[in-house]
Amino acid sequence: MADNQFAGRGQQGNVWHTEPGLNLTFSLYLRPSFLPISHQFLLNMAISIAIRNALRGFAGAGLKVKWPNDLYYQDQKLGGILIENILAGSSYKASIIGIGINVNQVLFRPEVRGRATSLAEILQQDVNLFSVLGEICLHIEQHYLQLKRGEYERLKADYLSGLYHLKEPAHYRHNGQIFEGQIVNVTDSGMLIIFTEGRELAFNFKEVEFLT
Repeated sequence: MADNQFAGRGQQGNVWHTEPGLNLTFSLYLRPSFLPISHQFLLNMAISIAIRNALRGFAGAGLKVKWPNDLYYQDQKLGGILIENILAGSSYKASIIGIGINVNQVLFRPEVRGRATSLAEILQQDVNLFSVLGEICLHIEQHYLQLKRGEYERLKADYLSGLYHLKEPAHYRHNGQIFEGQIVNVTDSGMLIIFTEGRELAFNFKEVEFLT
C-alpha cells in the first residue's frame, strides 16, 4: 500500500494520478495456478465484482464496472484496476493486482475534472481509508474463493449485472468511426460484445472508445 503514489500506471500505459494520503493505492499478489490461461479474464471479473460490491456498501447502487475494469459512479470514474499476469509456459504462475480508489480526494486535475469523483464527493464527508481497504480485501477473498471453486457462470452473471452501459444505447468510436450500439456481453477471454445495426461486433482492449 502506498501513501503517495507518484508513478501510478493504468491500462495500456495510461497514467493514474492521486493526491498523497487521501486515496487507496495498493497491490495484491495472488497465485491462481488453478485457473486455465484461456480464462484469465475471469480473474479480472472476480476482482472487479469484489471491489464494486465493497464500494457499494459506501456509495450505493450507482456504482458499476466499466469494461474492462474501471469503477464508475454514474458517469464518473471512482477507481481502476490493473492486473499483470505472470505465466510460466502454459501455466498461470502469479498475478499482481494494482488497485486505485479515489476516497477523500475532492480536487482533481483539469484534464479529468468532471470525469472523476471520490467517495468523499459522493457522500459529502471524509471516509476512513482502512475501513474501505478492509471491505475490499474481504470481498476479494470471497470472490477469489468463488473463482477457485470454478463458479465461472455465476461470476460472469454477477459481472454483467453491474456492467456500465449494459443493454443501454450509447455511442462508441472504433478506428475513428462513431457508431451507436448496446453492450450485450463480455466473453470469457475479455472481448466486449456490442450489438449495432443488426449484428454483434467483438472488441478487444483499447479497440473501442466509450463516448456517452
